[in-house]
Amino acid sequence: MNYHPPIDNVLVLASASPRRRQILADLGVSFSVQSADIDERVNAGELAVDYVQRLAREKCQRVLSMSSEQVTVLGSDTSVVIDGQILGKPKSEQQAVDMLMSLSGNWHKVMTAVAVLNRDKLRQVVVCSDVEFCQLNEQMCRRYWSTGEPADKAGSYAIQGIGARFVRQIRGSYSAIVGLPVVETAELLSEFEIPIWKF
Repeated sequence: MNYHPPIDNVLVLASASPRRRQILADLGVSFSVQSADIDERVNAGELAVDYVQRLAREKCQRVLSMSSEQVTVLGSDTSVVIDGQILGKPKSEQQAVDMLMSLSGNWHKVMTAVAVLNRDKLRQVVVCSDVEFCQLNEQMCRRYWSTGEPADKAGSYAIQGIGARFVRQIRGSYSAIVGLPVVETAELLSEFEIPIWKF
């Protein structure tokens, strides 16, 4: 989607995620969308918390570099982490099955970083939540893959979709697991004088 900023200050969401768009819309925030094409590979020795912060920041920087000085950019990244290993988006059915089976019956972390950037300042926050999966089997994982839902999801599941079937309980922010922590995002936007509840 191409973005052409107007004269006045606007918020740009540096993400094509429909979930993040919906969360911002539910906050009553006026914004435009421009996806940011960045390299999402994990650097050697990079910790998960540093990885999600870097990607959120780089998404902002990419969009800001293509925009006017009046623009404020919000970028976010969500990663599923188990035993220190970052589970990205699956590249195949088998990879998705392997990811889901590693989560089966276990707790894992979901880390979501949010960055807000303009020409003058950068602010970031990371929200970590814990998710417990029920016991899965390979047939369940393959049936889930056939729905198409896991293909573009970190960790191969969507808690707000069919994948909720696997989630026994959570500790933390549900909206952060979906992709954008509501409270923390609203607090960051207030620092940039971006109004919410403009319905």
